[in-house]
Amino acid sequence: MEETKLELRRDVSVWGSFMWGYADVGADIYAALGLVMLWAKGASVLAFALAGLVYIMIGLAYTELAATYPVAGGGQYFTLRGLGDFWGFVAGSALLLDYTIDIALFSAASAGYINFFVPYLFNVDVKDLTVSLGPFHQVNLVWMAESLLLVAFLIWLNIRGIRESSLLNEILGAIDILTESSIIVFGFLFAWKPELLAYQWHTQFPTLKEFMYGSSLAIISFVGLESISQAAQETKRPATIVPRTSVTLIFTVFIFATAFSTMSLGVLPWQELAEAIGDPVARLAHAIPFIGVIAGPFAALLGATILLISANSGVMSASRLTYSMSQFHFIPEWFNAVHPRFRTPYRTILVFSLIGVVQLILSFLTPNAMDTLGNMYAFGATTGYILVFIALIKLRFSDPYSPRPYKVPFNIKVRYHNRIVEFPILGVLGMLGVSLILFEVILTHAIGRIAGPAWVVLSFLFYAWYRRKHGLPILGSIPRDWEAEQMRVLESAEEYELLERYKLALRERRKKEVAQA
Repeated sequence: MEETKLELRRDVSVWGSFMWGYADVGADIYAALGLVMLWAKGASVLAFALAGLVYIMIGLAYTELAATYPVAGGGQYFTLRGLGDFWGFVAGSALLLDYTIDIALFSAASAGYINFFVPYLFNVDVKDLTVSLGPFHQVNLVWMAESLLLVAFLIWLNIRGIRESSLLNEILGAIDILTESSIIVFGFLFAWKPELLAYQWHTQFPTLKEFMYGSSLAIISFVGLESISQAAQETKRPATIVPRTSVTLIFTVFIFATAFSTMSLGVLPWQELAEAIGDPVARLAHAIPFIGVIAGPFAALLGATILLISANSGVMSASRLTYSMSQFHFIPEWFNAVHPRFRTPYRTILVFSLIGVVQLILSFLTPNAMDTLGNMYAFGATTGYILVFIALIKLRFSDPYSPRPYKVPFNIKVRYHNRIVEFPILGVLGMLGVSLILFEVILTHAIGRIAGPAWVVLSFLFYAWYRRKHGLPILGSIPRDWEAEQMRVLESAEEYELLERYKLALRERRKKEVAQA
């Protein structure tokens, strides 16, 4: 326990907080571009834009909650505070699904960018090395083996405790921003043809079902905001830093995602990017005149690296989340056992990484491994985001006393229990937007609508067994002193001004209660 407390010291700066998030969210476009092109076709720009608008609302909600409750746990903790133990566990299980899929999806994507170099080195394309295994056809055992080797490397790395430093995130993140900016600028200047974009928009528009499928996959371009809220417990003065870094990250990623999709359809036919589903950004960079010879391989190398870091964040985030869940008696403390030599939570690392391995193997038995992992990723993310929006609205009413250094814009003042509460209109719109994406996932993703709910149901059965065994309520909540918890959190964050404001608000409430009595 003390080892974990020492590890979660508050020493993340503004730039470190931004890059912590960007190293995770910024990698998503490398995996999502080809997937979305495969389904949204000539309307990919619209798919990215619509998903991006929903993502902005999600990001603003996370910004408010992470600045108000700067602790590890992210959406699981916010939902617990707002909706109670059961829904807090559901949010946590959805996030765990995302983290395990994160390990599988981004390891496969990283291997895909490594494969960019194979035709030049061995005169063979890995995508063509497929076999049939009984009822399963076109199984790419080479790509799967590469991905499994990367996961094995991450397991070894994390058990030994050699985790990527904040400095490495900052360096790679800065290089990635410069690289993506260069690809966009040079692409628009030397390769972009507006007539090609217009032609694909008019003649290559998808069917409604295809567009729904593609737009639901586009949300994975923006998944990863959890990393900033998870890091809030390790951030200096989070009330100031978290809003700055979150809002900057939200709009940086939104601009990159929409710019990449717009530029891509004006440089190459969507079919070429869909075919390059393993390395779409490298294929795009390679097609740009003057810089393509260098930009293509460099983008592939950077994509492989930053995607591997994103996969590694899945391993570490699962560890951080399960620690939080065990504190609130959602799962046994068995998961937090520390390795006697390396002093790392080896059980959590092994269990959830091996779940990622199973998901990875099963996905390669489907016609398109990246597509299968992508729609599972979308299910977990949207389920968790809906609960976060509901928690945001509920906490405005149930916890109006906690100081909110940042608030989601567009609020309406309403009276509730003789008190004025600001009702978040954007929270309702965001919840409806994410609900629409979840509806698209369930309607159009055959695997996602079965495997996603099955994961949540199986997780709940484990939760029910554990709570029943220890005599804890299954659908109810354990009584907790949230006011004392909030004061401890603010004191730990050294937000003394907010702490005094919180204590003053509680004293004013008690005075009113005494007067009314």
